[in-house]
Amino acid sequence: MTVSILQSNYIPWKGYFDIIAKSDVFVIYDEVQYTKNDWRNRNQIITKQGVQWITIPVKQDSLSQRIDQTEIFFENWNKKHKSTITSNYSKAPYFKEVSELLFPLYENPSKYLSEINLSFILAICSYLNIKTEIINSKNLQLTGDKNERLIDACIKLNASNYLSGPGAKDYLNLSLFENKGIKVDWMDYSNYPRYNQNTKEFEHSVSIIDVLFNEGKASRKFLKH
Repeated sequence: MTVSILQSNYIPWKGYFDIIAKSDVFVIYDEVQYTKNDWRNRNQIITKQGVQWITIPVKQDSLSQRIDQTEIFFENWNKKHKSTITSNYSKAPYFKEVSELLFPLYENPSKYLSEINLSFILAICSYLNIKTEIINSKNLQLTGDKNERLIDACIKLNASNYLSGPGAKDYLNLSLFENKGIKVDWMDYSNYPRYNQNTKEFEHSVSIIDVLFNEGKASRKFLKH
């Protein structure tokens, strides 16, 4: 069985959903430090002016604050995001279908970033027919340091394989995984097929909503798995 473990992101790019689709169990691991100017509370969309950030404003009271402790800063961010998305994608082929899926999620009453991110991730997985089991790391009661907690999750989930993003190559201790009989596989985010994107220079790294608005449920064809 293959397990992958990542922090929640706001309307993530297609690669995020690809790693979910390639896993049997996907663990949302938000019990770690919130990092400013990262993907946790923001992502990119395509506009007439090029790539643009859309950001959920959050409170950061300390550097040690965890992602799952991070709260939304003010209430009207959702209206701004819906307006920005509408003005840039209203003419896209699947705007009506996808906006009917996503826009109600902007009325989520939760004040926590993690819960808002998860609602989008679950809805998009359902739309793309990605049936991977998604769980919260809190349910696993993980212990140990950075590597040991990942291994602990794999053991508790009876994983034979741990699928990791390439960014973890800098800190992952492969021998610790091997000692526990867990094989580490690396996700390959290269060579994605292009889809109908309304831009002069194709941008792969933008939020998956760019794929969804342009390709609808056929968006699954533009993932690898």
